[in-house]
Amino acid sequence: MMKKYDTLADCVGRTPLIRLQRVAAHTQATVLAKLEGDNPAGSVKDRPAFNMIAQAEQRGEIRPGDNLIEATSGNTGIALAMVAAMKGYTLTLLMPKNATQERKDAMAAYGAVLIETDSMEAARDQALAMQAQGLGKVLDQFNNPDNKQAHYLTTGPEIWAQTEGRVTHFVSSMGTTGTITGVAKYLKEQNPAVQIIGLQPDAESSIAGIRRWPAEYMPGIFEADLVDQTLDVNQKDAEKFMREMAREEGVFAGVSSGAAAMVAVDIARQNPGAVVVCIICDRGDRYLSTGLFGRAD
Repeated sequence: MMKKYDTLADCVGRTPLIRLQRVAAHTQATVLAKLEGDNPAGSVKDRPAFNMIAQAEQRGEIRPGDNLIEATSGNTGIALAMVAAMKGYTLTLLMPKNATQERKDAMAAYGAVLIETDSMEAARDQALAMQAQGLGKVLDQFNNPDNKQAHYLTTGPEIWAQTEGRVTHFVSSMGTTGTITGVAKYLKEQNPAVQIIGLQPDAESSIAGIRRWPAEYMPGIFEADLVDQTLDVNQKDAEKFMREMAREEGVFAGVSSGAAAMVAVDIARQNPGAVVVCIICDRGDRYLSTGLFGRAD
């Protein structure tokens, strides 16, 4: 019998969960990092990208050959571009012009059309306007339940299994809020005592991939009652910890991941015996052109 070979879809998820050793050595707790950069398109957004397209296909809303439209800060766009290329869709992405060149180039490599906008809010508005003009189907990661469902079905169960049910705290930066909402829902169904900590930039900071949303743009998939604590993080502090992670742990990731690990270590310091899990949402090579990794702390 011929061997069944994996497709890209089979490679999404089941990412490693590793213990941070040196940056958390001063704590009496365990800090674990979920390495989502190991997904085939390089980020945690591979999970909702596959699920949003697969579920829309099952409902008969789209079929190969259609044009898909999405507003993105980068990682979702890259993931959707990969899935669209694999499944035979065309894709138009709207993204703030201050996104890194690596992200723009990755989208183009998969064949996506990129339209730059002045802000994330403008990108979301323009995507919906294009859909209204009949130019394609907006997947709408900000309000699409299939986004958080991907994490409820995969990320949450993986964390629970990998920690053997011992996880006490879960830390995630918040953008679309799909990751934190889906994971929180699953973990709290297993143990309501698990603490869920969400991160947003403080008022002076701008961190790629995460936002302080104005009320009118708050993602519709967000379930505030699942998040026990929302913390502000400072951009410079997150950047410094991101560099520390690369140099002292060998974990090469972006700024929002640096923020999540930084807060996870602080929570571990305050809670001896805890098992703290944080999301490392992508890889640091998407930020090399910013010069952030060459800076002195």
